[in-house]
Amino acid sequence: MSGGLAVSAPSVDPLERERTHLASSRSALRAMRADVEALDIKDVTANWVNAAVLERQIEDRITALADLAHTPLFFGRLDYLHAPGADRAEGAEGEQFYIGRRHVHDADGDPMVIDWRAPVSQPFYRASKKEPMDVRLRRRFGYTGGELTAYEDEDLTDAAGDGSASKLLQAEIERPRVGPMRDIVATIQPEQDEIVRAGIGGTVCVQGAPGTGKTAVGLHRVAYLLYAHRERLARTGTLVIGPNRSFLQYIEQVLPALGELNVGQATVDDLVGGRVEVRGVDSAAAALVKGDARMAEVLRRAVRAGVTMPVEPVVVVRGSRRWRVPAYEVEEMVRELLDRDIRYGAAREALPQRIAHAVLLRMEAAGEAPDDRVQDAVARNAAVKAAVKELWPVVDPAKLVLRLLSDAGFLAEHAEGLLTEEEQALVLWAKPARSVKTAKWSAADAVLVDEAADLVARTASLGHVVLDEAQDLSPMQYRAVGRRCTTGSATVLGDIAQGTTPWATPSWGEALVHLGKPEAVVEELTQGFRVPREVIAYASRLLPSIAPELSEATSVREAAGDFAVREVPAAELDAAVVAACGAALRREGSIGLIAADARIAALGVLLNEAGLAYLAPGEETSAEARLTLVPASLAKGLEYDYVVLDEPAAVVAGEPDERTGLRRLYVALTRAVSGLTVIHAEPLPVALGRGRGGSGADPSGD
Repeated sequence: MSGGLAVSAPSVDPLERERTHLASSRSALRAMRADVEALDIKDVTANWVNAAVLERQIEDRITALADLAHTPLFFGRLDYLHAPGADRAEGAEGEQFYIGRRHVHDADGDPMVIDWRAPVSQPFYRASKKEPMDVRLRRRFGYTGGELTAYEDEDLTDAAGDGSASKLLQAEIERPRVGPMRDIVATIQPEQDEIVRAGIGGTVCVQGAPGTGKTAVGLHRVAYLLYAHRERLARTGTLVIGPNRSFLQYIEQVLPALGELNVGQATVDDLVGGRVEVRGVDSAAAALVKGDARMAEVLRRAVRAGVTMPVEPVVVVRGSRRWRVPAYEVEEMVRELLDRDIRYGAAREALPQRIAHAVLLRMEAAGEAPDDRVQDAVARNAAVKAAVKELWPVVDPAKLVLRLLSDAGFLAEHAEGLLTEEEQALVLWAKPARSVKTAKWSAADAVLVDEAADLVARTASLGHVVLDEAQDLSPMQYRAVGRRCTTGSATVLGDIAQGTTPWATPSWGEALVHLGKPEAVVEELTQGFRVPREVIAYASRLLPSIAPELSEATSVREAAGDFAVREVPAAELDAAVVAACGAALRREGSIGLIAADARIAALGVLLNEAGLAYLAPGEETSAEARLTLVPASLAKGLEYDYVVLDEPAAVVAGEPDERTGLRRLYVALTRAVSGLTVIHAEPLPVALGRGRGGSGADPSGD
């Protein structure tokens, strides 16, 4: 057979038949891995370098073919009316395809499981009764502990059939979260699949409300692009950029579970931190100015500040002859290179060749016949090198930024017409540093150094970059990320309502311009799969205050979720929070205690005194350790089955302004998958009582 299994009437119990196919597929996967393990590369490599590369590829292949006991090998089946690509004549036989995380074939090479990214798998996510895509039946499978325990059929040819939501799909969406983030390959929805399978040529920006799966969509998009464009991306590379290390640890298992092992992960600070050591912290006002896009022009001016015009000719001595290039001609070369606006370093490398070429023209006019070797020799001549050193001096990016931040006069010269005097004062260090090594560089300073370095020499571009929680980046940080994908594409993920930095972007249009991708398509996801209905309705009361232009999210969750807002006397707040954590631990799944950063240390002591072991964000939860104590500043992107939120007013008060504080609260309120308990002694923020047209839940008491 080719392409799948022929459709035929089952002769045994359907569930037993599917279990048999699962067992056979697992056996075939083990055989595929054994075949790779048995490969002998001694006689097929020319040298030790090739051998090392091939050995690494084989190791990766063996890892990718691992049979994970608790991860279903396939999660669905498609019964086509006709074999894909075949003649659709009446009476033509259809085929069955099992859809899973990776391709599995038998000893004859016939597929037993089809990779979810293959074109033949697409109808599993997109087919409907209105548009069946030549699929007769879609079957979903239910698993318990890795064992196939149920199946559910959807007849796409029956337009009048039951249109209720899939029970297995709902069960998978609502399955308790323990451990790191998992893939959503079995539950991808049509609107998500369109983003996942978008072409590699363009950049996609996803505005996603809490619980809409935007992070998972971005990661599955990487997996899809690696499948569809593997050779291209193997050469150019892929990178996932997250807001912090805790977030990256939380998502790091998703791509390996999908068989993709060679995708880099980094924060923006990781990208730009290689040139200076970050040891300082800016005030919010200073960071706001340093992150402004105007700083790019300040740096461009400063980088070119050392370029001067010649006052003397360049005289090159070769043998008994002296070749003279007049100052006005050298000045023309310098001005032309400045006008071309190419990288500073590239222009500096071009200048000696320009001078040498002028010398060669004089040699030819004198009857000599110099070649390229002579031009290269002239370019290395001491007189030419001395002239270039004086006219176009070497620029060290870190030293340049050090001078800008330390020398008020130098900054004023290059910030004229761009930054006000007050803004310049904010940017300047209170105590100038003596050297690059002793300076207390901030994260915003490191971005400036990265910008300066790119002005000197082009930053290498990757094939595809995923930027998550993008709403929190400054214009200069967007530029830093954009430099990493100038010749590639990007997937930008975020939620304007969750922007919690003073420099958070006001719109995706503006952000994409700074990223260098103004043509990107912006897709909005508003249908939530993670946050319960009552919880998202309550949190959405904040939208008029924090992002009035955004649509309110809805939830497909059938279960309303456990939701309570409890006011307690101030003297009883600590005990109530600990009790709520204890109650949550009696349920199945992960628990997050989210609080204002200033409250974390005290709450940690209380949990220890109560005998409740807890983890820090990024540490992996397990059956034995399910409670995580989360500072509100690190909650973004994380999710827990049950969340206990401590004192909302303190979360808001912990930020520099009310809007940022309310956005931080919005993030904290939307981390729950199954239940949310809000404990407070201080009055709740006024915005939580307003809402849009009085909509939303209004819980009180127990």
